[in-house]
Amino acid sequence: MELRVTESTEDELSIEIAGEDHTFMNVLKGTLLEHDDVSAATYDMNPEQSGGQTDPILTVKTEAGVDPLEALEEAAVDVREKAVSFRDAFDAAT
Repeated sequence: MELRVTESTEDELSIEIAGEDHTFMNVLKGTLLEHDDVSAATYDMNPEQSGGQTDPILTVKTEAGVDPLEALEEAAVDVREKAVSFRDAFDAAT
């Protein structure tokens, strides 16, 4: 997975996530929004008619004093934990 920061301030981060689609982006966005210190999380697939960019760009806005990169890292850990939990439940059911 390739990541490229496109914009970064104290309370906002935009990052391009190469090779991902709506499936992963919706899970990541939803997990970000579960965090109290995240005020907004969106992504844009920005189809080719807008200049050729097709990889999604995730934008995270946080409450004052909260680093959006740290919020993204916490959400990524949560996504991993959810995936492992699902896999374990699936294995137990089969």
